[in-house]
Amino acid sequence: MTYRLLVTLHLLGATVWVGGHLVLSLSVLPRALRARDPAIIREFESGFERLGIPALLVQIVTGLWLAYHWAPHVTSWFSPSTPQERFILIKLVLLAATVALAVHARLRVVPHLDAATLRFLAYHVVAVTLLGVALLVVGVAIRTGAVW
Repeated sequence: MTYRLLVTLHLLGATVWVGGHLVLSLSVLPRALRARDPAIIREFESGFERLGIPALLVQIVTGLWLAYHWAPHVTSWFSPSTPQERFILIKLVLLAATVALAVHARLRVVPHLDAATLRFLAYHVVAVTLLGVALLVVGVAIRTGAVW
């Protein structure tokens, strides 16, 4: 029962985080770039942050718990010998990159966002979106044993 609940919560978090970033990357961002209007991004971000950040936190907590389910020796996450342990390590690296980019964008890019810096933010948005999709694909691989 606990495992199913963890997976469900993890998938709900992924739905919000990855889905929100896909909407941002494929719909909101192109509109903002065409209009050269950072207010479009700020408006989306103000609504998305209320759901997106908690969703990411849920994913981190449930992800660590699920990783422990698949590989109960935490040291094996960093010197993997099974496919699941390798996928866990990959997910941890992807997560670290996601957090680094998100924190950098939130603290350094968004506060100074204007028409001139909008393209720089776009690189962050696309990178976080691709990392989110990669996290999702690797998560499927942990369960199924294959990437495709």
